Amino acid sequence: MRVAVWYNNRDVRIEERPRPKIGEGELLVRVIASGICGSDVMEWYRLDRAPLVLGHEIAGEVVEVGRGVEPYKVGDRVTVAHHVPCNTCYYCLSGNPTVCDTLRRTNFDPGGFSEYVRLPAINVDRGVFLIPDDVSYEEATFTEPLACILRGQHRAGLQPGQSVLVIGSGISGLLHVQLARALGAGLIVAVDINACRLEAAEKFGADAAISAGEFTPDRLRELNDGRLADLVIVCTGAVTAINQALASVERGGTVLFFAPTAPGVTVPLSINDLFWRNDITLTTSYAGSPADYAEALELINARRLPVGEMITHRLGLAETGLGFKLVAEAKESLKVIIEPRR
Repeated sequence: MRVAVWYNNRDVRIEERPRPKIGEGELLVRVIASGICGSDVMEWYRLDRAPLVLGHEIAGEVVEVGRGVEPYKVGDRVTVAHHVPCNTCYYCLSGNPTVCDTLRRTNFDPGGFSEYVRLPAINVDRGVFLIPDDVSYEEATFTEPLACILRGQHRAGLQPGQSVLVIGSGISGLLHVQLARALGAGLIVAVDINACRLEAAEKFGADAAISAGEFTPDRLRELNDGRLADLVIVCTGAVTAINQALASVERGGTVLFFAPTAPGVTVPLSINDLFWRNDITLTTSYAGSPADYAEALELINARRLPVGEMITHRLGLAETGLGFKLVAEAKESLKVIIEPRR
């Protein structure tokens, strides 16, 4: 089978590999669509492990079923969690499955930028979701990223009517805008350095979209009846954005750091100004649980978020390198989908 092998963001090669053989409890899935995630282009995060077959936002068709697998069958349309928890460790039982050691070790074989993937038995057991009839394969690829967004907003405790500031309007920021709108947020303001993404933020539910160079806390107060944001979601690792977030959160509010910084970056914090009298909560979020996947797919099926409208590029497997270039440059692309059958 053909696979797209990532050596770096400028070097993605189409290579031939044997089609994976499945064992007991496993599934073989033909990949129909696979989204390129912003984390896929973070070279610092995985360059020391290259070459790799990446791609974890997949949707496809079951073509082989291992012995003992229930209830899946050949022909099923599925989307799949690449990381799944053990459900029995201290972290899982404490309600924190995304920090489970098993979750961080699990994956499918080889990756979504290929013609076929093998799903290990543990992924089949708790990480396969049937795609509803009215949801396309392309739309189903948003299940994984939306699951991550859901977990983030759940951790941040977003409540209906609260004001939300989203800093960074890439695909994650835009999904945060859409979900916050679907969950009944009040004022939603988006900030970015890219004019195309600001336009997209308004299209997908932001009440205001402001260039990062023009945004100030005072501008936010003007839009929000004199108050700062109840929830600030930071979808970029830029230090300037982090400082903007800390200056833009209302007393009693929350800052959700959704994106990592570059390695080694530190930000000084004033305990007195931020916490002592203002009761600001800082939190982070990583990945999504199987429950988040199920909820995300339900939201997509219910048309609560128009995820299909976010797709700007559909490319064949041979064009995966172009897809990485588009996502890494972060100019006019929003969501790039790789379709191996093209």
